[in-house]
Amino acid sequence: MFIKSNFLNFSSLFFQAFKQLRRIYLNSPIYNKKISKIDDKTIIYKPNQNIFSCLIKFERKKYNIEDFSLNSVWKNSHNLHSKNFRKLHNFFWLFTLDLRSSKKITQNVIYNWISENYNYKQHIWDLDILSKRIIAWISNSKLTYESADAEYKFHFNSLIKKQTNHLINEIKSSKKLDDKMIGSTAIILVGLSYGDSYYLRFGIDLLKQLLNFSLDSSNFPKSRNLRQLVFYLKYLIVIRELLKESQTNIPEFLDEIIFYLGKSYNLLCANKKKGILFNGNFEDSSEEFDNYINFYKYKFKDDANETGGYVLLKNKKTYLAIDIGRAPEKKFSKDYQAGLFSFEFNFLGEKVITNSGYFQDHKHRLNIISKSSATHSTLVIDDTSVVKFERDKLGSTIINKNFKILSKEIKSQEDFYMIRASHDAYSKSHGIIHERKINFFHNKFKLEGCDRIIKTKNFKSSNFAIRFHLLPEVNLTKLLNNETILIESKNSGWKFRCKNHKIDIEMGLYFGIKNKYLENKNIIITGITNQEEQAINWEISRV
Repeated sequence: MFIKSNFLNFSSLFFQAFKQLRRIYLNSPIYNKKISKIDDKTIIYKPNQNIFSCLIKFERKKYNIEDFSLNSVWKNSHNLHSKNFRKLHNFFWLFTLDLRSSKKITQNVIYNWISENYNYKQHIWDLDILSKRIIAWISNSKLTYESADAEYKFHFNSLIKKQTNHLINEIKSSKKLDDKMIGSTAIILVGLSYGDSYYLRFGIDLLKQLLNFSLDSSNFPKSRNLRQLVFYLKYLIVIRELLKESQTNIPEFLDEIIFYLGKSYNLLCANKKKGILFNGNFEDSSEEFDNYINFYKYKFKDDANETGGYVLLKNKKTYLAIDIGRAPEKKFSKDYQAGLFSFEFNFLGEKVITNSGYFQDHKHRLNIISKSSATHSTLVIDDTSVVKFERDKLGSTIINKNFKILSKEIKSQEDFYMIRASHDAYSKSHGIIHERKINFFHNKFKLEGCDRIIKTKNFKSSNFAIRFHLLPEVNLTKLLNNETILIESKNSGWKFRCKNHKIDIEMGLYFGIKNKYLENKNIIITGITNQEEQAINWEISRV
Protein backbone atom coordinates (compact mmCIF):
# COMPACT_ATOMS: atom_id res chain seq x y z
CA MET A 1 0.00 0.00 0.00
CA PHE A 2 2.89 2.32 0.90
CA ILE A 3 4.64 1.64 -2.43
CA LYS A 4 1.43 2.19 -4.38
CA SER A 5 0.76 5.49 -2.59
CA ASN A 6 4.29 6.75 -3.29
CA PHE A 7 4.05 5.72 -6.92
CA LEU A 8 0.78 7.62 -7.32
CA ASN A 9 2.29 10.71 -5.70
CA PHE A 10 5.33 10.49 -7.96
CA SER A 11 3.12 10.05 -11.04
CA SER A 12 1.06 13.08 -10.07
CA LEU A 13 4.18 15.22 -9.54
CA PHE A 14 5.68 14.04 -12.84
CA PHE A 15 2.46 14.81 -14.69
CA GLN A 16 2.30 18.31 -13.18
CA ALA A 17 5.94 18.97 -14.05
CA PHE A 18 5.40 17.79 -17.62
CA LYS A 19 2.38 20.07 -18.01
CA GLN A 20 4.40 23.03 -16.75
CA LEU A 21 7.31 22.34 -19.13
CA ARG A 22 4.92 21.91 -22.03
CA ARG A 23 3.24 25.23 -21.20
CA ILE A 24 6.65 26.96 -21.20
CA TYR A 25 7.51 25.40 -24.57
CA LEU A 26 4.21 26.45 -26.22
CA ASN A 27 4.81 30.04 -25.12
CA SER A 28 8.43 30.07 -26.28
CA PRO A 29 9.89 31.83 -29.36
CA ILE A 30 11.08 28.39 -30.57
CA TYR A 31 7.52 27.06 -30.80
CA ASN A 32 6.22 30.32 -32.25
CA LYS A 33 8.82 30.09 -35.03
CA LYS A 34 7.90 26.47 -35.69
CA ILE A 35 4.19 27.16 -36.32
CA SER A 36 4.87 30.43 -38.17
CA LYS A 37 6.21 28.65 -41.24
CA ILE A 38 3.61 29.75 -43.76
CA ASP A 39 3.26 30.32 -47.49
CA ASP A 40 1.69 33.10 -49.55
CA LYS A 41 -1.39 31.18 -50.71
CA THR A 42 -4.68 33.08 -50.54
CA ILE A 43 -8.26 31.90 -50.34
CA ILE A 44 -9.46 30.37 -53.61
CA TYR A 45 -12.59 28.58 -52.36
CA LYS A 46 -15.21 30.37 -50.27
CA PRO A 47 -17.80 27.91 -48.90
CA ASN A 48 -21.52 28.56 -48.85
CA GLN A 49 -22.36 29.67 -45.32
CA ASN A 50 -25.56 27.57 -45.33
CA ILE A 51 -23.51 24.36 -45.30
CA PHE A 52 -22.68 25.08 -41.64
CA SER A 53 -26.23 25.88 -40.56
CA CYS A 54 -26.72 22.49 -38.86
CA LEU A 55 -23.84 23.30 -36.47
CA ILE A 56 -25.19 26.66 -35.31
CA LYS A 57 -27.48 26.88 -32.30
CA PHE A 58 -28.29 30.56 -32.25
CA GLU A 59 -31.49 32.48 -32.70
CA ARG A 60 -32.69 32.83 -36.26
CA LYS A 61 -32.68 36.59 -35.88
CA LYS A 62 -29.75 38.24 -37.65
CA TYR A 63 -27.88 41.14 -36.05
CA ASN A 64 -25.93 44.08 -37.44
CA ILE A 65 -22.41 44.37 -36.09
CA GLU A 66 -22.92 48.12 -35.88
CA ASP A 67 -25.33 47.50 -32.97
CA PHE A 68 -22.57 46.14 -30.71
CA SER A 69 -19.97 48.02 -28.70
CA LEU A 70 -16.75 46.21 -29.59
CA ASN A 71 -13.99 48.75 -28.99
CA SER A 72 -12.42 47.04 -25.97
CA VAL A 73 -13.96 43.58 -26.26
CA TRP A 74 -10.68 41.61 -26.41
CA LYS A 75 -8.94 43.49 -23.60
CA ASN A 76 -11.79 42.70 -21.19
CA SER A 77 -12.64 39.17 -22.34
CA HIS A 78 -10.67 37.54 -19.49
CA ASN A 79 -13.36 38.80 -17.09
CA LEU A 80 -16.06 36.75 -18.80
CA HIS A 81 -17.52 33.52 -17.49
CA SER A 82 -15.82 30.49 -19.06
CA LYS A 83 -18.79 29.62 -21.29
CA ASN A 84 -19.15 33.18 -22.63
CA PHE A 85 -15.36 33.47 -22.99
CA ARG A 86 -15.32 30.40 -25.25
CA LYS A 87 -18.28 31.66 -27.30
CA LEU A 88 -16.64 35.04 -27.82
CA HIS A 89 -13.26 33.67 -28.90
CA ASN A 90 -14.57 30.86 -31.14
CA PHE A 91 -16.27 33.49 -33.35
CA PHE A 92 -19.29 31.33 -34.08
CA TRP A 93 -21.32 34.44 -33.33
CA LEU A 94 -20.28 35.60 -36.83
CA PHE A 95 -22.99 33.27 -38.17
CA THR A 96 -25.62 35.46 -36.48
CA LEU A 97 -24.57 38.61 -38.31
CA ASP A 98 -26.65 40.04 -41.11
CA LEU A 99 -24.63 40.02 -44.32
CA ARG A 100 -25.49 43.71 -44.65
CA SER A 101 -23.31 44.35 -41.60
CA SER A 102 -20.27 46.55 -42.10
CA LYS A 103 -17.36 44.56 -43.54
CA LYS A 104 -14.99 47.23 -42.27
CA ILE A 105 -16.17 46.94 -38.65
CA THR A 106 -16.16 43.12 -38.79
CA GLN A 107 -12.63 43.09 -40.17
CA ASN A 108 -11.49 45.64 -37.59
CA VAL A 109 -12.77 43.35 -34.82
CA ILE A 110 -10.79 40.44 -36.27
CA TYR A 111 -7.70 42.58 -36.85
CA ASN A 112 -7.81 43.75 -33.22
CA TRP A 113 -8.11 40.14 -32.10
CA ILE A 114 -5.07 39.25 -34.23
CA SER A 115 -3.11 42.10 -32.67
CA GLU A 116 -3.89 40.79 -29.18
CA ASN A 117 -3.55 37.06 -29.85
CA TYR A 118 -1.15 36.57 -32.75
CA ASN A 119 1.00 34.23 -30.67
CA TYR A 120 -0.14 31.17 -28.75
CA LYS A 121 -2.20 31.88 -25.63
CA GLN A 122 -3.52 29.18 -23.35
CA HIS A 123 -7.33 28.78 -23.44
CA ILE A 124 -7.75 31.17 -26.38
CA TRP A 125 -5.86 28.62 -28.49
CA ASP A 126 -7.60 25.54 -27.03
CA LEU A 127 -8.38 23.08 -29.79
CA ASP A 128 -12.16 23.38 -29.83
CA ILE A 129 -12.11 27.20 -29.67
CA LEU A 130 -9.36 27.46 -32.27
CA SER A 131 -11.02 24.99 -34.66
CA LYS A 132 -14.36 26.79 -34.52
CA ARG A 133 -12.61 30.13 -35.00
CA ILE A 134 -10.96 28.90 -38.21
CA ILE A 135 -14.31 27.59 -39.47
CA ALA A 136 -16.11 30.82 -38.59
CA TRP A 137 -13.52 33.14 -40.15
CA ILE A 138 -13.37 31.26 -43.47
CA SER A 139 -17.05 30.40 -43.87
CA ASN A 140 -18.10 33.99 -43.17
CA SER A 141 -15.63 35.35 -45.73
CA LYS A 142 -18.19 37.74 -47.23
CA LEU A 143 -17.79 39.76 -44.04
CA THR A 144 -14.37 38.71 -42.80
CA TYR A 145 -12.34 38.74 -46.02
CA GLU A 146 -13.98 40.33 -49.04
CA SER A 147 -13.00 43.89 -49.98
CA ALA A 148 -10.19 43.92 -47.41
CA ASP A 149 -6.85 45.56 -48.13
CA ALA A 150 -3.65 43.59 -48.79
CA GLU A 151 -2.20 44.12 -45.29
CA TYR A 152 -5.32 42.76 -43.57
CA LYS A 153 -5.50 39.74 -45.90
CA PHE A 154 -1.85 38.96 -45.23
CA HIS A 155 -2.37 38.90 -41.46
CA PHE A 156 -5.67 37.01 -41.82
CA ASN A 157 -4.15 34.30 -44.05
CA SER A 158 -1.01 34.09 -41.92
CA LEU A 159 -2.91 33.53 -38.72
CA ILE A 160 -5.31 30.99 -40.27
CA LYS A 161 -2.30 28.88 -41.23
CA LYS A 162 -0.46 29.51 -37.96
CA GLN A 163 -3.47 28.32 -35.99
CA THR A 164 -3.84 25.33 -38.31
CA ASN A 165 -0.18 24.40 -37.77
CA HIS A 166 -0.73 24.50 -34.02
CA LEU A 167 -3.86 22.42 -34.45
CA ILE A 168 -1.93 19.78 -36.41
CA ASN A 169 0.78 19.68 -33.72
CA GLU A 170 -1.66 19.22 -30.87
CA ILE A 171 -4.68 17.33 -32.14
CA LYS A 172 -3.28 13.81 -32.31
CA SER A 173 -2.53 13.79 -28.57
CA SER A 174 -6.01 15.06 -27.64
CA LYS A 175 -8.29 12.60 -25.83
CA LYS A 176 -11.43 14.58 -26.62
CA LEU A 177 -13.13 12.92 -29.60
CA ASP A 178 -15.58 15.74 -30.29
CA ASP A 179 -12.72 18.26 -30.40
CA LYS A 180 -10.86 16.01 -32.86
CA MET A 181 -13.93 15.93 -35.13
CA ILE A 182 -14.20 19.74 -35.13
CA GLY A 183 -10.45 20.02 -35.65
CA SER A 184 -10.49 17.62 -38.61
CA THR A 185 -13.25 19.72 -40.19
CA ALA A 186 -11.25 22.93 -39.71
CA ILE A 187 -8.07 21.44 -41.23
CA ILE A 188 -9.99 20.06 -44.23
CA LEU A 189 -11.66 23.45 -44.74
CA VAL A 190 -8.28 25.22 -44.72
CA GLY A 191 -6.96 22.71 -47.25
CA LEU A 192 -9.93 23.28 -49.56
CA SER A 193 -10.05 27.06 -49.17
CA TYR A 194 -6.35 27.61 -49.80
CA GLY A 195 -5.87 24.79 -52.31
CA ASP A 196 -3.33 23.20 -49.97
CA SER A 197 -3.00 19.47 -50.52
CA TYR A 198 -0.98 18.92 -47.31
CA TYR A 199 -3.69 20.33 -45.03
CA LEU A 200 -6.41 18.53 -46.97
CA ARG A 201 -4.65 15.17 -46.86
CA PHE A 202 -3.79 15.55 -43.18
CA GLY A 203 -7.40 16.44 -42.31
CA ILE A 204 -8.86 13.51 -44.25
CA ASP A 205 -6.35 11.05 -42.74
CA LEU A 206 -7.03 12.38 -39.24
CA LEU A 207 -10.78 12.03 -39.80
CA LYS A 208 -10.38 8.44 -40.96
CA GLN A 209 -8.24 7.57 -37.92
CA LEU A 210 -10.79 9.16 -35.58
CA LEU A 211 -13.68 7.23 -37.08
CA ASN A 212 -11.75 3.93 -37.06
CA PHE A 213 -10.99 4.49 -33.38
CA SER A 214 -14.37 5.67 -32.13
CA LEU A 215 -16.89 3.67 -34.22
CA ASP A 216 -17.64 -0.03 -33.83
CA SER A 217 -17.78 -2.65 -36.60
CA SER A 218 -21.32 -1.53 -37.53
CA ASN A 219 -20.25 2.16 -37.64
CA PHE A 220 -22.06 3.13 -34.43
CA PRO A 221 -20.24 5.23 -31.79
CA LYS A 222 -18.51 2.96 -29.28
CA SER A 223 -19.68 5.33 -26.54
CA ARG A 224 -23.31 4.44 -27.42
CA ASN A 225 -23.93 8.15 -26.90
CA LEU A 226 -26.84 9.36 -29.07
CA ARG A 227 -25.62 12.97 -28.96
CA GLN A 228 -22.30 11.83 -30.36
CA LEU A 229 -24.13 9.95 -33.12
CA VAL A 230 -25.89 13.17 -34.18
CA PHE A 231 -22.73 15.27 -33.67
CA TYR A 232 -20.65 13.01 -35.91
CA LEU A 233 -23.33 12.84 -38.59
CA LYS A 234 -23.64 16.65 -38.71
CA TYR A 235 -19.92 17.24 -39.12
CA LEU A 236 -19.47 14.42 -41.65
CA ILE A 237 -22.27 15.79 -43.84
CA VAL A 238 -20.74 19.28 -43.58
CA ILE A 239 -17.37 17.87 -44.68
CA ARG A 240 -18.98 15.97 -47.55
CA GLU A 241 -20.85 19.08 -48.75
CA LEU A 242 -17.64 21.13 -48.61
CA LEU A 243 -15.83 18.52 -50.72
CA LYS A 244 -18.76 18.38 -53.14
CA GLU A 245 -19.10 22.16 -53.49
CA SER A 246 -15.35 22.60 -54.02
CA GLN A 247 -15.42 19.81 -56.63
CA THR A 248 -13.02 17.64 -54.64
CA ASN A 249 -13.14 13.83 -54.63
CA ILE A 250 -15.23 12.41 -51.80
CA PRO A 251 -13.53 9.45 -50.03
CA GLU A 252 -15.47 6.18 -50.10
CA PHE A 253 -15.17 5.71 -46.33
CA LEU A 254 -16.97 9.03 -45.80
CA ASP A 255 -20.00 7.98 -47.86
CA GLU A 256 -20.07 4.58 -46.17
CA ILE A 257 -20.04 5.95 -42.63
CA ILE A 258 -22.62 8.64 -43.40
CA PHE A 259 -24.84 5.86 -44.78
CA TYR A 260 -24.67 3.79 -41.57
CA LEU A 261 -24.80 6.71 -39.15
CA GLY A 262 -27.75 8.05 -41.14
CA LYS A 263 -29.63 4.75 -40.79
CA SER A 264 -29.08 4.82 -37.02
CA TYR A 265 -30.13 8.46 -36.86
CA ASN A 266 -33.26 7.68 -38.84
CA LEU A 267 -34.25 4.94 -36.41
CA LEU A 268 -33.37 6.58 -33.09
CA CYS A 269 -33.45 10.35 -33.55
CA ALA A 270 -35.34 11.53 -36.66
CA ASN A 271 -38.85 13.01 -36.42
CA LYS A 272 -38.81 13.34 -32.64
CA LYS A 273 -39.91 16.41 -30.71
CA LYS A 274 -37.94 15.19 -27.71
CA GLY A 275 -34.94 12.90 -27.89
CA ILE A 276 -35.01 9.46 -26.28
CA LEU A 277 -33.18 9.68 -22.96
CA PHE A 278 -30.43 7.08 -23.05
CA ASN A 279 -26.67 7.41 -22.40
CA GLY A 280 -25.87 11.08 -22.39
CA ASN A 281 -28.87 12.35 -24.31
CA PHE A 282 -31.30 15.08 -23.30
CA GLU A 283 -34.40 16.70 -24.78
CA ASP A 284 -33.61 18.08 -28.19
CA SER A 285 -35.95 18.33 -31.16
CA SER A 286 -34.67 16.79 -34.39
CA GLU A 287 -36.75 19.12 -36.58
CA GLU A 288 -33.97 21.52 -37.65
CA PHE A 289 -31.52 18.77 -38.57
CA ASP A 290 -34.28 16.79 -40.31
CA ASN A 291 -34.95 19.86 -42.47
CA TYR A 292 -31.22 20.27 -43.14
CA ILE A 293 -30.91 16.66 -44.28
CA ASN A 294 -33.93 17.01 -46.55
CA PHE A 295 -32.59 20.25 -48.04
CA TYR A 296 -29.33 18.55 -49.01
CA LYS A 297 -31.27 15.50 -50.27
CA TYR A 298 -29.97 12.87 -47.85
CA LYS A 299 -32.36 9.94 -47.66
CA PHE A 300 -31.59 7.23 -45.13
CA LYS A 301 -33.25 3.82 -45.22
CA ASP A 302 -35.57 2.76 -42.41
CA ASP A 303 -35.24 -1.01 -42.64
CA ALA A 304 -34.13 -2.05 -39.16
CA ASN A 305 -35.43 -2.00 -35.60
CA GLU A 306 -32.11 -2.43 -33.80
CA THR A 307 -28.83 -0.51 -33.84
CA GLY A 308 -26.04 0.27 -31.38
CA GLY A 309 -27.60 -1.83 -28.62
CA TYR A 310 -30.96 -0.05 -28.89
CA VAL A 311 -34.25 -1.42 -30.13
CA LEU A 312 -36.96 0.89 -31.41
CA LEU A 313 -40.30 -0.61 -32.44
CA LYS A 314 -42.81 1.78 -33.95
CA ASN A 315 -45.96 2.38 -35.92
CA LYS A 316 -47.72 5.58 -37.01
CA LYS A 317 -48.89 6.50 -33.49
CA THR A 318 -46.39 4.98 -31.07
CA TYR A 319 -42.85 3.86 -30.50
CA LEU A 320 -41.20 1.71 -27.88
CA ALA A 321 -37.46 2.28 -27.34
CA ILE A 322 -35.34 -0.07 -25.20
CA ASP A 323 -31.66 -0.23 -24.25
CA ILE A 324 -30.43 -3.85 -24.49
CA GLY A 325 -26.77 -3.11 -25.20
CA ARG A 326 -23.58 -3.72 -23.22
CA ALA A 327 -21.84 -0.86 -21.51
CA PRO A 328 -19.02 0.64 -23.59
CA GLU A 329 -15.33 0.14 -22.91
CA LYS A 330 -13.97 2.23 -20.05
CA LYS A 331 -12.29 4.78 -22.36
CA PHE A 332 -15.60 5.50 -24.13
CA SER A 333 -17.86 5.46 -21.05
CA LYS A 334 -17.78 8.99 -19.59
CA ASP A 335 -21.39 9.66 -20.66
CA TYR A 336 -22.72 6.13 -20.14
CA GLN A 337 -25.83 5.77 -17.99
CA ALA A 338 -26.65 2.47 -16.30
CA GLY A 339 -30.11 2.14 -17.86
CA LEU A 340 -29.88 -1.49 -18.96
CA PHE A 341 -33.30 -2.77 -20.13
CA SER A 342 -34.91 0.61 -19.44
CA PHE A 343 -37.50 1.75 -21.95
CA GLU A 344 -39.40 4.77 -23.21
CA PHE A 345 -42.94 4.59 -24.54
CA ASN A 346 -44.28 7.36 -26.77
CA PHE A 347 -47.85 7.92 -27.97
CA LEU A 348 -48.61 10.58 -30.62
CA GLY A 349 -45.36 12.41 -29.93
CA GLU A 350 -45.90 12.46 -26.17
CA LYS A 351 -43.90 10.31 -23.76
CA VAL A 352 -46.00 8.10 -21.51
CA ILE A 353 -42.97 6.43 -19.87
CA THR A 354 -39.51 8.01 -19.98
CA ASN A 355 -36.08 7.88 -18.36
CA SER A 356 -34.88 10.71 -16.15
CA GLY A 357 -32.29 12.08 -18.58
CA TYR A 358 -28.68 13.16 -18.17
CA PHE A 359 -27.09 15.91 -16.08
CA GLN A 360 -24.12 16.76 -18.27
CA ASP A 361 -21.88 18.69 -15.85
CA HIS A 362 -19.36 16.03 -14.71
CA LYS A 363 -18.28 18.10 -11.70
CA HIS A 364 -21.81 18.24 -10.27
CA ARG A 365 -23.07 15.54 -7.87
CA LEU A 366 -26.24 15.25 -9.99
CA ASN A 367 -24.15 13.83 -12.83
CA ILE A 368 -23.52 10.55 -10.99
CA ILE A 369 -27.14 10.43 -9.80
CA SER A 370 -28.38 10.74 -13.39
CA LYS A 371 -26.09 7.86 -14.37
CA SER A 372 -27.57 5.45 -11.84
CA SER A 373 -29.90 2.60 -12.76
CA ALA A 374 -32.49 4.05 -10.35
CA THR A 375 -33.06 7.05 -12.65
CA HIS A 376 -34.13 4.73 -15.46
CA SER A 377 -37.32 2.77 -16.12
CA THR A 378 -35.92 -0.62 -15.19
CA LEU A 379 -35.36 -3.06 -12.31
CA VAL A 380 -32.78 -2.29 -9.61
CA ILE A 381 -31.46 -4.63 -6.91
CA ASP A 382 -30.57 -3.16 -3.48
CA ASP A 383 -30.32 0.34 -5.00
CA THR A 384 -27.15 -0.65 -6.89
CA SER A 385 -26.53 0.10 -10.55
CA VAL A 386 -25.74 -2.53 -13.17
CA VAL A 387 -22.21 -1.11 -13.43
CA LYS A 388 -19.80 0.44 -10.95
CA PHE A 389 -18.47 3.94 -11.60
CA GLU A 390 -15.14 5.58 -10.82
CA ARG A 391 -13.51 8.97 -11.47
CA ASP A 392 -10.83 9.34 -14.12
CA LYS A 393 -7.95 11.87 -14.10
CA LEU A 394 -10.10 14.48 -15.85
CA GLY A 395 -12.91 14.17 -13.29
CA SER A 396 -15.30 12.28 -15.57
CA THR A 397 -17.24 9.33 -14.18
CA ILE A 398 -16.40 6.14 -16.07
CA ILE A 399 -17.24 2.48 -15.57
CA ASN A 400 -14.91 -0.14 -14.16
CA LYS A 401 -17.14 -3.19 -14.45
CA ASN A 402 -19.21 -4.57 -17.34
CA PHE A 403 -21.89 -7.23 -17.75
CA LYS A 404 -23.11 -9.74 -20.31
CA ILE A 405 -26.33 -9.81 -22.29
CA LEU A 406 -27.33 -13.46 -21.90
CA SER A 407 -30.26 -13.63 -24.30
CA LYS A 408 -32.17 -11.46 -26.72
CA GLU A 409 -35.33 -11.99 -28.77
CA ILE A 410 -37.24 -9.43 -30.85
CA LYS A 411 -40.52 -9.97 -32.71
CA SER A 412 -42.23 -7.38 -34.86
CA GLN A 413 -45.60 -8.22 -36.41
CA GLU A 414 -48.41 -6.19 -37.88
CA ASP A 415 -50.32 -5.73 -34.60
CA PHE A 416 -47.84 -6.99 -32.03
CA TYR A 417 -44.32 -6.27 -30.78
CA MET A 418 -42.35 -8.42 -28.40
CA ILE A 419 -38.93 -8.01 -26.92
CA ARG A 420 -37.27 -10.26 -24.36
CA ALA A 421 -33.72 -10.09 -23.00
CA SER A 422 -31.70 -11.09 -19.94
CA HIS A 423 -28.45 -9.95 -18.28
CA ASP A 424 -26.05 -11.04 -15.54
CA ALA A 425 -25.16 -7.67 -13.97
CA TYR A 426 -26.45 -8.81 -10.55
CA SER A 427 -25.20 -12.37 -10.81
CA LYS A 428 -21.90 -12.14 -8.89
CA SER A 429 -23.11 -9.60 -6.31
CA HIS A 430 -26.61 -10.97 -5.60
CA GLY A 431 -26.94 -14.31 -7.39
CA ILE A 432 -29.66 -12.93 -9.67
CA ILE A 433 -30.33 -12.95 -13.42
CA HIS A 434 -32.78 -10.29 -14.64
CA GLU A 435 -35.00 -11.04 -17.60
CA ARG A 436 -37.39 -8.45 -19.00
CA LYS A 437 -40.16 -9.17 -21.48
CA ILE A 438 -42.45 -6.51 -22.98
CA ASN A 439 -45.38 -7.18 -25.29
CA PHE A 440 -46.97 -4.24 -27.06
CA PHE A 441 -50.33 -4.59 -28.81
CA HIS A 442 -50.82 -1.85 -31.41
CA ASN A 443 -54.55 -1.98 -31.75
CA LYS A 444 -55.23 -2.10 -28.03
CA PHE A 445 -52.55 0.47 -27.10
CA LYS A 446 -51.45 -1.81 -24.31
CA LEU A 447 -48.04 -2.80 -22.89
CA GLU A 448 -47.71 -6.08 -21.01
CA GLY A 449 -44.45 -6.38 -19.10
CA CYS A 450 -42.84 -9.12 -17.06
CA ASP A 451 -39.63 -8.77 -15.03
CA ARG A 452 -38.32 -12.18 -13.98
CA ILE A 453 -35.83 -12.56 -11.13
CA ILE A 454 -33.98 -15.83 -11.70
CA LYS A 455 -31.89 -17.34 -8.89
CA THR A 456 -28.24 -18.45 -9.44
CA LYS A 457 -25.78 -20.25 -7.14
CA ASN A 458 -24.66 -17.04 -5.41
CA PHE A 459 -28.22 -16.07 -4.50
CA LYS A 460 -28.91 -13.90 -1.48
CA SER A 461 -32.18 -12.27 -0.50
CA SER A 462 -32.33 -8.64 -1.61
CA ASN A 463 -34.68 -5.72 -2.05
CA PHE A 464 -35.83 -4.97 -5.57
CA ALA A 465 -37.48 -1.92 -7.13
CA ILE A 466 -38.88 -1.44 -10.62
CA ARG A 467 -39.37 2.20 -11.57
CA PHE A 468 -41.39 3.81 -14.33
CA HIS A 469 -40.34 7.45 -14.74
CA LEU A 470 -42.70 10.12 -16.05
CA LEU A 471 -42.38 13.66 -17.35
CA PRO A 472 -42.69 16.45 -14.74
CA GLU A 473 -46.03 17.62 -16.13
CA VAL A 474 -47.69 14.19 -15.79
CA ASN A 475 -50.18 13.64 -12.95
CA LEU A 476 -50.59 10.33 -11.11
CA THR A 477 -53.48 9.04 -9.01
CA LYS A 478 -53.39 5.80 -7.01
CA LEU A 479 -56.73 4.00 -6.80
CA LEU A 480 -58.08 2.43 -3.62
CA ASN A 481 -57.58 -1.12 -4.89
CA ASN A 482 -53.78 -0.55 -4.40
CA GLU A 483 -53.02 -2.24 -7.70
CA THR A 484 -53.85 0.55 -10.17
CA ILE A 485 -52.36 4.00 -10.84
CA LEU A 486 -53.88 6.44 -13.35
CA ILE A 487 -51.48 8.35 -15.59
CA GLU A 488 -52.81 11.71 -16.83
CA SER A 489 -50.67 13.42 -19.46
CA LYS A 490 -51.51 16.45 -21.63
CA ASN A 491 -53.21 14.59 -24.45
CA SER A 492 -54.00 11.10 -23.18
CA GLY A 493 -54.81 8.99 -20.16
CA TRP A 494 -53.32 5.62 -19.20
CA LYS A 495 -53.79 2.98 -16.54
CA PHE A 496 -50.89 1.19 -14.83
CA ARG A 497 -51.70 -2.11 -13.10
CA CYS A 498 -49.66 -4.57 -11.07
CA LYS A 499 -51.24 -7.38 -9.03
CA ASN A 500 -49.59 -9.26 -6.17
CA HIS A 501 -46.80 -6.72 -5.64
CA LYS A 502 -46.70 -3.39 -3.83
CA ILE A 503 -46.99 -0.36 -6.11
CA ASP A 504 -46.67 3.25 -5.09
CA ILE A 505 -45.95 6.80 -6.27
CA GLU A 506 -42.59 8.39 -5.38
CA MET A 507 -41.02 11.75 -6.08
CA GLY A 508 -37.98 11.86 -8.32
CA LEU A 509 -35.77 14.14 -10.39
CA TYR A 510 -35.94 14.78 -14.13
CA PHE A 511 -32.76 15.81 -16.01
CA GLY A 512 -34.14 15.82 -19.55
CA ILE A 513 -33.48 19.54 -20.06
CA LYS A 514 -29.75 20.19 -20.50
CA ASN A 515 -28.04 20.78 -17.14
CA LYS A 516 -31.32 21.47 -15.36
CA TYR A 517 -33.42 19.39 -13.04
CA LEU A 518 -37.10 19.32 -12.19
CA GLU A 519 -39.16 17.29 -9.78
CA ASN A 520 -41.24 14.51 -11.27
CA LYS A 521 -43.28 11.53 -10.13
CA ASN A 522 -42.47 7.87 -10.66
CA ILE A 523 -44.39 4.65 -10.37
CA ILE A 524 -42.47 2.11 -8.30
CA ILE A 525 -42.96 -1.62 -7.67
CA THR A 526 -41.08 -2.93 -4.63
CA GLY A 527 -40.48 -6.30 -3.02
CA ILE A 528 -37.95 -8.79 -1.65
CA THR A 529 -36.33 -11.56 -3.66
CA ASN A 530 -36.85 -15.08 -2.35
CA GLN A 531 -35.72 -18.62 -3.01
CA GLU A 532 -38.19 -19.11 -5.82
CA GLU A 533 -38.07 -17.64 -9.29
CA GLN A 534 -40.19 -14.50 -9.30
CA ALA A 535 -42.22 -12.99 -12.11
CA ILE A 536 -43.37 -9.40 -11.59
CA ASN A 537 -46.13 -8.72 -14.10
CA TRP A 538 -47.32 -5.22 -14.94
CA GLU A 539 -49.51 -3.62 -17.57
CA ILE A 540 -49.96 -0.17 -19.10
CA SER A 541 -53.13 0.41 -21.12
CA ARG A 542 -54.91 3.42 -22.53
CA VAL A 543 -57.96 4.66 -20.66
